Amino acid sequence: MIEPLCDAPSLNSVLPDAIFLQNLPSIVVGHVLNPQPGETVLDMCAAPGGKTTHLASLMHDKGVVMAVDKVASKISKVKTKASQLGLNCIQAYTYDSTQLHSNDVIKLNPDELGEPPYASDSFDKVLLDGPCSALGQRPQFTSRLSFKEAKSYPPLQKKLFSNAVALLKTNGTLVYSTCTITLAENEGLVEWALEQFPELRLDKQIPHLGGEGMPGTSLDQDHLKLLQRFDPVYTSEKETSHHYDTDTIGFFIAKFVKVNL
Repeated sequence: MIEPLCDAPSLNSVLPDAIFLQNLPSIVVGHVLNPQPGETVLDMCAAPGGKTTHLASLMHDKGVVMAVDKVASKISKVKTKASQLGLNCIQAYTYDSTQLHSNDVIKLNPDELGEPPYASDSFDKVLLDGPCSALGQRPQFTSRLSFKEAKSYPPLQKKLFSNAVALLKTNGTLVYSTCTITLAENEGLVEWALEQFPELRLDKQIPHLGGEGMPGTSLDQDHLKLLQRFDPVYTSEKETSHHYDTDTIGFFIAKFVKVNL
């Protein structure tokens, strides 16, 4: 591609203290989680901070947003972006989120949480936008990802997810998302989660702009309708697809609630 598709000017570096550019599915994620002012929210894999700052904005900067990432330089960027946007409810820490939950930590009040790790049932809402094979990123004509690398992601995602469930309060909301299109990292993870954690239920997503989940697991049609998949290849072949789920990056969103058994 050597010519732009439209005459719209670039918004890079325009009003950096007021605007953070995101693709459509990344924006949808925050609204699906629907954090409310005063809640305690965890962003488990927060860098570079776009979703973190969006969550804080949706909360009107009231409450607590814990932003965690295991790379210190990335957490520094999250802090910088939060400062640029004037958001004070964000606390950012460098930590490995596969070890974020600990049974040895005493449960504290939201304003006393501080540095990780955290006790069970500490958060009203959790966002797990975890590491993935990133095969949904566009434009991308080829990928250097090896098959061995691609297979390494589901075990890591399951470790992160297990921590997320432990940290989530009863009646709380957990949103899992990826920027990839593989079955194993998306619907396969949901299938595993529902089998592994009987206290979890899939919940309706608002807004639901993407297509439904992809067949290929034991999830039934009712489950698939509750999932949200932005996949330019898969959704473009369906009669129910819309322009906003075919002209985006590949992306996946699942929303869970934790019930009291």
